[in-house]
Amino acid sequence: MRYTTTRGALANVSFERVLFSGFAPDGGLYMPENIPRLEPETLREWSGFSYPRLVKEICALYISREELSRACIDDLIDAAFSRFPQEEVVSMARLGAGLNVLELWYGITHTFKDLAMSCVAQLLQHFLSKKNQHVTVLVGTSGDTGSSAIESVRGVKAIDIVVLFPRGLCSKIQEQQMTTVIEDNVHIFAVDGTADELDVPIRKLFADEKFVWSHRLISLNSINWARVMVQIAHFFYAYFHCLPVVVGVPQSPLVEVVVPTGGAGNITAGTVAQMMGLPIRLVTVVNENDIVHRTVQNGDYSLAKTTKASLAPAIDIQEPYNLERIFWLFSGMDSSQIKGMMEEFQRLGRVEVPDTLHRKMLAALVSSSVTDADITQTMVRCWEENHYLLCPHSAVAITHHYRQVDLGNNRVHRCCLATASADKFQEAVLKAGLTPEIPPAIRALETMETRYATMKRGEDWEQMLRATVEEITALRNH
Repeated sequence: MRYTTTRGALANVSFERVLFSGFAPDGGLYMPENIPRLEPETLREWSGFSYPRLVKEICALYISREELSRACIDDLIDAAFSRFPQEEVVSMARLGAGLNVLELWYGITHTFKDLAMSCVAQLLQHFLSKKNQHVTVLVGTSGDTGSSAIESVRGVKAIDIVVLFPRGLCSKIQEQQMTTVIEDNVHIFAVDGTADELDVPIRKLFADEKFVWSHRLISLNSINWARVMVQIAHFFYAYFHCLPVVVGVPQSPLVEVVVPTGGAGNITAGTVAQMMGLPIRLVTVVNENDIVHRTVQNGDYSLAKTTKASLAPAIDIQEPYNLERIFWLFSGMDSSQIKGMMEEFQRLGRVEVPDTLHRKMLAALVSSSVTDADITQTMVRCWEENHYLLCPHSAVAITHHYRQVDLGNNRVHRCCLATASADKFQEAVLKAGLTPEIPPAIRALETMETRYATMKRGEDWEQMLRATVEEITALRNH
């Protein structure tokens, strides 16, 4: 397997180079040059696999044996999941009214991002140890990505990490999970801006090829293909565990997989799984930051005037960069078309999705949006019907399920992705009139020392970020 970019400037790129990259030099995102199509026999075989085994099988399809042997992949994935409290790593909760909830939040920071992040960290360390090299990771976060990335590399000598988070726009616990990590290789900035705004200086640094090369900059956001690759496993696991018997394609019934969507990394992984031959219908659900919904429904890929703060802060995103990957996939990998679209979007803040591309998206994706009132109502309903506490992001997805049940559309096999534990979002739980459950590890954050710097409005965030990276490089080269 080799890689290309969504805008076409590079091809025949190795997995290792993709792993150690952020945005591609042409401003696009890396993608595999082809999507392997699975035979029905393979689906039947995979149906009995555990979640870790599915991750191994998928990684083996997208990483050439010349770069990593199958035995090495297996060892790295085993090491990645060794910190998870249960062998299966994820769990399917079967609740009332046909509600299947895939719990993806058993990692150390209680978010689905721990799954892919732990695997990517192992892959990074493997390649770095072979070359005795150091890298600096740049991460912009709307909430969960930052703490997950920090935990995956904290204390690792070969990796420094710089995280930017929007001050006051994450949950209190999300902030504490980042700012209480006191490690020499962890550098945190609280930014007076939105998640989209803090992405701007990061994107500018990655656009400076000389700077990226000289300071060995990489990303652990979902612009990194390796994270999307691991997340493909969510959809295979969801499919296999929603059906009693997998009989193969085309006889297998569709399973509807509902995904709460922010930066669109998860829904990109689902789109790839779909193109690999998995018979799923994808439903992408957003909060009032609804650019993904408007794009799918109307072909209207345009920025709103502001990013709205919601009860589901991790998906308060107006510029979901992974949509570029989805456009590329549904365009038939037409890089020239995508380059033109994205350059127009960057210039004007809007672009109309071409009719043919839009029709293909509509055929494969269903979308909807929810309000904060919908989120709290869903949290209350799920608690009253099941005594099951939802995080607000998971409630975004499950709102779609309840809407379908209330309309009588409950015959389809449906799985909703639960992307975080309710433990992390006490404010939303209280807003819904429910009682949060606070585990000891989260309660302990209240009294822990914090360390972070600030980026204030009016300051040159790009220059501050450059200076931090330069200081790290000078220190590690000393």
